[in-house]
Amino acid sequence: MSKLNDLINKLCPDGVEYVKIGNIATVSRGIRVVRKQLKKDGEIPVYQNSLKPLGYYEKFNCSADTTFIIGAGAAGEIGYSTVNFWAADDCYYFICPETLDSRYLYFVMLKNKQNILAKVRKASIPRLSRTVIENLVIPLPPLEIQKEIIRILDNYSEKNEELIKSLYKEIELRKKQYEYYRDKILTFKNI
Repeated sequence: MSKLNDLINKLCPDGVEYVKIGNIATVSRGIRVVRKQLKKDGEIPVYQNSLKPLGYYEKFNCSADTTFIIGAGAAGEIGYSTVNFWAADDCYYFICPETLDSRYLYFVMLKNKQNILAKVRKASIPRLSRTVIENLVIPLPPLEIQKEIIRILDNYSEKNEELIKSLYKEIELRKKQYEYYRDKILTFKNI
């Protein structure tokens, strides 16, 4: 963290600039596809109204390493795709200029998730408007600082995933151990 602090002190002596997302990035709405156009398996996921792919499509309208947000259904859920994908009409995606890293935007959006969720209209189908997204104010440090923040948070994410995997493995081992001793203790010789 000292490297990050050094970078902030060096590159932002007067503080970090804050901007509305709509003033720095383009918030685009996806394009509708219908279920009969989709496959159950494939390489190009389609995000519609949740972070779970609706299906798979033959084309993509968003490149890999793009941040997106669900606008209806699971409105306010924030995603980041490491592969090319199709954003359907209830999915907004961000086209970032060179001064804004999409992965950095993803982390900033996650930090603001509660604020975003508070602005979801809760009708029969929850909805989040483009205006709410565009008016969200975010810090915009220089790219070098953004990259360092990404490096730190990706490192924590990776360690967290490793820990979760090892915990699941430990749980499975303890379950097998329990079953072994349960069966052993409750097995009696016939007299």
